[in-house]
Amino acid sequence: MTNDHCDLLCLDAPRAEGIREKLLEEETARGAAERARALADPTRLTLAAALREGGEFCVCDLAWISERSQNLVSHHLRVLRSHGLVRSRRDGKLVMYSLTDAGRSLLSAVLEESAGVSRDAEVRA
Repeated sequence: MTNDHCDLLCLDAPRAEGIREKLLEEETARGAAERARALADPTRLTLAAALREGGEFCVCDLAWISERSQNLVSHHLRVLRSHGLVRSRRDGKLVMYSLTDAGRSLLSAVLEESAGVSRDAEVRA
């Protein structure tokens, strides 16, 4: 039977306490996790990447670019907007969407990480 309990405390207690004091508060961690989950959907990730490349688009343009229905694109943009990753503005009858700074930062982190993972897999092969 394995022991999941460590009887020996081998960390530097003052250093560990300093780290503990700087940890995210529960609400902050929950919000960050929700934003990260918003980009976990392939369609939302694709839309965010398109916005990063093009700057600003309406739903119909994003639907054409992503080869998805306008209803689906609209739904996913609402999700991204509700998590603060995308902003919208009205331009006449159109609603234009663009990434927020938070959306751009999170997208960069996600895409750079996945690129690093694929490069690591190529090196091992």
